[in-house]
Amino acid sequence: MKKKSIFTGRYAGYSVDSFKKDLLSGLVVGIIAIPLGMAFAIASGVDPEYGIYTTIIAGILISLFGGSKFQIGGPTGAFIPILFAIVLTYGYESLLIAGFLAGILLLLMGIFRLGSLIKYIPRPVTIGFTSGIAVLIFVGQIANFLGLRDVEKHESFLMNVKELFLRIDTINLYSVVTAVICLVAVILTPKMLPKVPGPLIGLLVSTVAATAFFPSEVATIGSAFGEISNKLPAFHFPEITWERVQLLIGPAFVIAMLGGIESLLSAVVADGMTGTKHNSNRELIGQGIANMVTPLFGGIPATGAIARTATNIKNGAVSPFSGIIHGLVVLLVLLLFAPYASAIPLASMAPVLMIVAWNMSERRVFVSLMKTKTADSLVLLVTFLLTVFVSLTVAVQVGLLAAVILFVKQMSEQLVIAKALPDPKHKNERVETHRVTNSRDCPQISIFNIEGPLFFGSAQTFEQSIMRTINYKPNVLLLRMGKVPFMDATGEAYLSSIVKDFSKHGTVIFSGMNPHPLSIVKKTGLYDYTGEGHFFEHTGEAIDFSLEQLDRNKCLGCQHFAFKECTALSAGLDYKKTESP
Repeated sequence: MKKKSIFTGRYAGYSVDSFKKDLLSGLVVGIIAIPLGMAFAIASGVDPEYGIYTTIIAGILISLFGGSKFQIGGPTGAFIPILFAIVLTYGYESLLIAGFLAGILLLLMGIFRLGSLIKYIPRPVTIGFTSGIAVLIFVGQIANFLGLRDVEKHESFLMNVKELFLRIDTINLYSVVTAVICLVAVILTPKMLPKVPGPLIGLLVSTVAATAFFPSEVATIGSAFGEISNKLPAFHFPEITWERVQLLIGPAFVIAMLGGIESLLSAVVADGMTGTKHNSNRELIGQGIANMVTPLFGGIPATGAIARTATNIKNGAVSPFSGIIHGLVVLLVLLLFAPYASAIPLASMAPVLMIVAWNMSERRVFVSLMKTKTADSLVLLVTFLLTVFVSLTVAVQVGLLAAVILFVKQMSEQLVIAKALPDPKHKNERVETHRVTNSRDCPQISIFNIEGPLFFGSAQTFEQSIMRTINYKPNVLLLRMGKVPFMDATGEAYLSSIVKDFSKHGTVIFSGMNPHPLSIVKKTGLYDYTGEGHFFEHTGEAIDFSLEQLDRNKCLGCQHFAFKECTALSAGLDYKKTESP
């Protein structure tokens, strides 16, 4: 069967009616994307037109090369703290390089089929840094909301909060009125006019109000950044040096991880809304291409935007054409109306971003996870606090490390090692741990039930538990490993240590070993060292073998009666002859 290409397979059955639906959805999402693109750019510390360039270029490329039919790409709020920190610390040119490097990383992740690995990032980590980013965005817009003057931007959250208090006496009531008008419009529009984008109405109404009633009283995009040009972005390849690569590879990695996570989460949301299935690796390739090309035209990093993707679907999109059209709509608006955007007050942009922050805060999930009071709660809190008070880069690294350490700790505690004996009351004489007591425990045969993964986190505990319990040196050590699903190299090393140490004076045998651990001991040579005859599928066979290894003289007069054969052995009789047929 002929394989569908990356393009034709996504447009199967496309028709004129499909195009009409894509045209409508692309038009609506394009209108929504314009104010958001400018707002995200301004909050990231760059000129607003760079957000528009990103919306156009990345939006089109992500739709063309991505793995979701409905994905809308562009600048998003998740990037704001890391982008602002890069601009503040290293400058705008370095931001372009970091975005380009992030694109390369995303492209490689897709080529090497690492898309599925994103889902292994713990949810407390993603909720933690997402909620932290929301706090940073919200607090970062208070100055514009209040119209504060001479506010110096800092990378430190605490310094920015301190700056707000220091400049609170410069509050501009005209800015507050403008911001409140925009906020009310953004909140009420979806309730009164569900099909009309709230941010656009909020910006239009508040801009008209400010221009009509108190012109020149509030700061605007034009007064802060100059007039927005309606020219196409110029191509410029940033000056990339090895020193800059070393300096920016860390932030680039965080941008790539955030971009990968958010784009794939957005694709999953789209799948749930449409009943389709995206290609995660192709999506990362599309994201990579977009983030490599966009910086060459002055754009900032982009990813899949969940809210815009959902809006795209709700307005009837049927193919990636809607995303391409959305980019072309933004391009058309740039060419025709860009200079007029210079009149938008900064106070009008603030509530738009504050609502974005509120919607992305995951507050309900955050509270729910904190109420569990588990290791997840700790990971969530650590990631959140580090995002807010240190940096997003540190938060992601420490959050992932904490999650791994706590997971290893939890898994190591799952390993259960307990002595066991057959239960004579059970018709099949099931081997149970509760049958071992001070008065009923064979001095010559030690049976251990081992349950749980035998890996680097639990291996040392495993060895110590076994060796400490058998310090009286029985003749036979029987390890029941039917409930050990996994064993790594460290687990095998400690198991090998037990076998080699015990084999100096006794015999080690195994029963019920699962395929994975069995394959490991065969590869390492432990299987051959122990001997094929010491591995049994069933415990009953292993116990029969163990009884053959007994020192019969030590059995004389023994009153432990650990096995059914012990009555005959204690009396000096041959237990095989006394067994009933």
